[in-house]
Amino acid sequence: MRWYSSLMTTQFLTDDRGQKVAVVIPIADYESLMEDVADLAAVAERRDDDRISLNELKEQLTADGLLPR
Repeated sequence: MRWYSSLMTTQFLTDDRGQKVAVVIPIADYESLMEDVADLAAVAERRDDDRISLNELKEQLTADGLLPR
């Protein structure tokens, strides 16, 4: 297998025919991608949750003492 670089920070691992078989990215990029995946999973899990308006949310937070009156 060979290494070659594209866009300086992303590297691809290729097979003997030059076909890309893997990618190597900086740890910071990987961690950012994993955070995005976790966020998307949370959104998907909550897709069917009841929704409230912003005003209702503010009223609830104020009633709970989490926002000033």
